Amino acid sequence: MTRTTGPAGLLLTPGAGADRDHHTLVTVEETLAAARPPLPVRRVDFPYRIAGRRMPDRPPVAVAHLVEEAKAWAAELGVPTGSLLLGGRSFGGRMCSMAVAEGMPAAGLVLLSYPLHPPGKPEKLRVEHFGGLDVPVLFVSGTTDPFATPDELAEHVAAIPGPVTVVHLPGAHDLRGRDADVARAVADWVAGL
Repeated sequence: MTRTTGPAGLLLTPGAGADRDHHTLVTVEETLAAARPPLPVRRVDFPYRIAGRRMPDRPPVAVAHLVEEAKAWAAELGVPTGSLLLGGRSFGGRMCSMAVAEGMPAAGLVLLSYPLHPPGKPEKLRVEHFGGLDVPVLFVSGTTDPFATPDELAEHVAAIPGPVTVVHLPGAHDLRGRDADVARAVADWVAGL
């Protein structure tokens, strides 16, 4: 069964300390592959990870890489980039949201454990681009995430002009042991697009 409406695929990116094979991303891909209709997923690494470095790329480098990856995959699928969902965990999701705010066409954003700010530094917000997100956005976040409390998330997602869905799951930033719940939240949201 092929997908005739809705997004054509999901480009997924890892957090700063992980790679494309992070267990949560793999579980999301497997869950969406089993959905009816299935949704293709491509998991991609950032340049620093591909080069074997530990320090994450600066946002301009990471965003440019995402734009190229999305264009290449959209071409393979035979669709415009605006037919793809973009997303990822933590740093990866943040870079995807910045790419969309900077004009990258997308069908929506899947933001897992979005880092509103570094732990213990709520004054160092990473939300200045939220006003440029005029697409459907899914946030899946832990109830005890030190990067974004439920109250902080509720306050800041109000700046997003696109439709926002927030799913809170028990747990911290890593949502340890919740891969299936994260994947189910993503699959349910995609099914409703």
